[in-house]
Amino acid sequence: MNLSGMQIFKYLPAAKKAEHTNCKTCGFSTCMAFAIKLAQNQTTFDKCPYMPDELKAVCQKNMKVPQKTVKIGDATVGGENVLYRHEKTFVNKTAIGVILDCNSPDFEQKLERIKEFEITRVNEVMKVDFVITKNGAVDGTILYEDFEKLPLIKLQDDDVTLEKLIEIRKKAVVERDEEFSNPVCVFMKSDEKTCARAALYLCKYANALVFEDFDESLFATLMTLRQNIFTDPQKPLQVEPKVYEFNNPDENSICFMTTNFALTYYAVAAELENLHIPSYLIVVPSDGMSVLTAWSAEKFTAKIVKKTLEKFDFKNRVKTRKIIIPGLLSEMKEELEQELDGFEIIVGTIDAYAISDFVKAM
Repeated sequence: MNLSGMQIFKYLPAAKKAEHTNCKTCGFSTCMAFAIKLAQNQTTFDKCPYMPDELKAVCQKNMKVPQKTVKIGDATVGGENVLYRHEKTFVNKTAIGVILDCNSPDFEQKLERIKEFEITRVNEVMKVDFVITKNGAVDGTILYEDFEKLPLIKLQDDDVTLEKLIEIRKKAVVERDEEFSNPVCVFMKSDEKTCARAALYLCKYANALVFEDFDESLFATLMTLRQNIFTDPQKPLQVEPKVYEFNNPDENSICFMTTNFALTYYAVAAELENLHIPSYLIVVPSDGMSVLTAWSAEKFTAKIVKKTLEKFDFKNRVKTRKIIIPGLLSEMKEELEQELDGFEIIVGTIDAYAISDFVKAM
């Protein structure tokens, strides 16, 4: 198990008021300082000659790598050290690959489709991570014989169960069992439930999925799910702060404003696109926070808005002197109007889906 600084400290001489309390042999001024640094992996347990054997055993176990990191072509898999994303974060996303037979009559066609496949979502461009080739070598692909040599736990779709995948991850991460430290690769079979099973394996806990058939819609679905699972919970998804244009706006077009939280942006952007009315969306930098969170954390202030408009010379780009802000920011109306000389601030809707009716009412 991983121990916190306080849990480690309880084993040390200072906590027990024993001999050698705060002796500085470890190189730190106190036992507490040593315990904190040890918990943060910034020192090693052997620096303290008075550490009890029980604590040494735990530290030795924690020094083992939970899961190895392996390269599959250009993709990196494994390296995970937690069971649940919210504990810290997942490290390397599940790689999605295809295995092709060079002797297949449609080989060239399939390979070209794979090369051309690409989706973009929340500023991330996603492609097939690797291609394995049988009966021949092709630039940019992995020979099947080389793939077989990689240190992976290889499982067949027919033999995989959720319980087995969970057991392997627990053995690796919790028990630090070296027999289970290699990343897990599942070879998928194709049928009407492939997507459901692949989604399950992606969430719990396959490090790579290999398909014999290439299906654009299937891969797009899995990559979208993967992006949601493998985001860092401590780093909100964000879009680039700038002035976005919809339906070819001009100097007289309607203007909206929001934060650069990705989910907020895409919800609003979809509505503005569907309005079929020329419009601008001013996206203010807010560390990827949602509207209310950014305002309460002072990441969305009148001064920040002013700097954003000045950066993009917005005042000279439009004759429009009205900006619609999210309904949750109604308290900022007067403050914004004082800071943004010459602009009228209109309090808009709380929910994005209501934008269309709001605009019609205007």
